[in-house]
Amino acid sequence: MATIGVKLDEETRDRLKKLGETRQRTTHWLMKDAIARYLKTEERYEQEKAEDMVRWQRYLDTDHAIPHEEAKARLDELARKAARKTGAG
Repeated sequence: MATIGVKLDEETRDRLKKLGETRQRTTHWLMKDAIARYLKTEERYEQEKAEDMVRWQRYLDTDHAIPHEEAKARLDELARKAARKTGAG
């Protein structure tokens, strides 16, 4: 494992220490957890952005799009299925 230093202002360091004490975790654990969560979120965003670009390029190449009413009907059906699964519908 590699060690990377992060310079934090005093307020942030104090907040991190206080949260660690409240949660019975070390500041090191909290920072590793925060970085892991951030990376997961940002990597998912980049993946979705890449998929969007592929779809956009496919649209530019084919000029094919799903009409609004058809897209709305598909989304409504997905919502109904999800509601049935959760017992909300």
